[in-house]
This record gives sequence, structure tokens and C-alpha cells, in this order.
Amino acid sequence: MALSEHYLGDELHPIDLVEHIAAHNEWDFDRIGDDQIAMAVEGQWRTYSITLAWNGYDETLRLICTFEMEPPADRMAVLFEGLNAVNDQCWAGGFSYWAEQQLMVYKYGLVLAGGNIASAEQIDTLINAAVLSAERYYPAFQLMSWTDKTAQEALQVAIAEAYGRA
Repeated sequence: MALSEHYLGDELHPIDLVEHIAAHNEWDFDRIGDDQIAMAVEGQWRTYSITLAWNGYDETLRLICTFEMEPPADRMAVLFEGLNAVNDQCWAGGFSYWAEQQLMVYKYGLVLAGGNIASAEQIDTLINAAVLSAERYYPAFQLMSWTDKTAQEALQVAIAEAYGRA
């Protein structure tokens, strides 16, 4: 059964849908407020902290997926060069590094202007895309930070997007 079949005819708040998806996937989550939820989603490389927040003013569901990174100061130029290259490959969302918090951040905003309503499938896809992007580029970010490889060399290990099924 599709996730959205549970809500036919209902107009739920987007964060209510996120809470249902988190519970369905048995992810640890905390409903921070009416318009915000935080959860932990385990990936292959690490556990990712994901926060989704609804902004009614601009009708946008914002997603932030973070993981800790503490690159040495002498590797920051390579990391920033790599971030630019990675963001050129990302069609939805993008990465940035928050140095003060020592966090790598993937951000995306789902605009629902005009009173549109997000489906459970859209939100589930949004969360999965964030985790898949983090998983894909995590090894490259590590190589950029902790080896003498250039950004382009490190990006060679990024897991290519797979299409179809094996």
C-alpha cells in the first residue's frame, strides 16, 4: 500500500506526514514543535541528523540533513573546491559546510506555494534523496579532508547513481 493511501481525503500538516513516515520506518524522532521535527536516519556510513520544518509564510517544507565533520584547517580549500564540484552534480538540494558547528549540511526546500499539499511519497522521496546524497558523497568528503588527494581525485570514489534494478 502506498504511503499516501492512508491519507486519502485528509489534508494533513506536512510535519504530521513526516512524523508518520518516521514512525513507519522506526526512526528515532522528536517533534520539536507544530512546524518542526528532528530525526536520526541510519545510513551505511553513519547516522544522519535530519530536521524538517514547515514555513507557512513562504509555504516551504525545508529539510536539513547533517553529519559531523572536523577537517583540518589546511584542507579547507580542497573541501570547498569539492563542495562546488559536488553541488554541480546535485540537481535537487545542495551541500555546505558549517565550520562553527563542524557540520556538513545537505539542504533542500520543497515549495508548496498556492496551497499545494505535499504527499507522503514526496516527503519520503525528499528524505531518501537527502540520505542517498550524503551517502554518495561522504567518502569523497573524507578523502578531501584527510588525505592529500585533490577534490577531483576524491570525487572519483563518489558512488555513481544507479538506474533500474539488478
